[in-house]
Amino acid sequence: MKFGMNLLLWSGDPDDTLLPVIEQLKEMGYDGVEVPLFNLDVDKWAKMGEKLKSLGLACTAVTVRNEEDNPISPDAAVREKGLELNKQTLDCCQALGAENLVGPYHSAIGIFSGEGPTFDEWKWGVDVMRKTAEYAGTTGTTLGVECLNRFETYLLNTHADSAKFVREVDHPNCKMMYDTFHSNIEERDIAQAIRDCADVLTHVHISENDRSTPGAGHVHWDTNFDALKEVGYDGWMVVEAFGLALPEIAAATKIWRRMYETEIKLAEDSLKFMKAEVAKRWS
Repeated sequence: MKFGMNLLLWSGDPDDTLLPVIEQLKEMGYDGVEVPLFNLDVDKWAKMGEKLKSLGLACTAVTVRNEEDNPISPDAAVREKGLELNKQTLDCCQALGAENLVGPYHSAIGIFSGEGPTFDEWKWGVDVMRKTAEYAGTTGTTLGVECLNRFETYLLNTHADSAKFVREVDHPNCKMMYDTFHSNIEERDIAQAIRDCADVLTHVHISENDRSTPGAGHVHWDTNFDALKEVGYDGWMVVEAFGLALPEIAAATKIWRRMYETEIKLAEDSLKFMKAEVAKRWS
């Protein structure tokens, strides 16, 4: 198992000022960090990748798509822009050395039609993702397509949706990720949801029901960890927590109050929690 920490808790555009924090994460025992890729400056990420390697840290990456580059837009030019930005993000992944690119880059976050996805929207999404996956094959990156709960997007809301989507994409570089926060909202049977997507699962986000410290809320942790062990999962477990450091992230995640002492304390407690749960099962 590899344990990671999503840097969105501190920044939407990590730079050298965050290196002391990253060094602390390494000292705690994290295997890597998850880097938000919204700034698509390849040279910047190549330099960051070298610094992470020098610290002995691996990394994954996360990104999103927005209304102006929505891969399921009825406007072909908008869909093409979404594909192009996905490709540019993959160039950044290659420069950074990111193993997986995860997130809801299948459709625009926070944009709704008032109903579920149409046949055409699904078809457009699969088409853009297949082309994205083909490009990912040239950069050595695995895609981890992420469903979000119904309050954040409408194309993929359950892990069964994600599994069906990536199976239709049908490319070895296109897989999906599982997220305990969204599962806690959308899944009727958490264990079965994990079983049903196990063949295409590449990444896991460990996130509490209130987006604070994993283990401090009411997510069904035993069910989640038991099922992940049952299906033989042995990849990245990355803490995804959000706070008030970034107004734009706070607005998107609807975080209005502080729910932990400090970001570093959250990271320490989260790693202890994950390692303890894994040790109980993956001995």
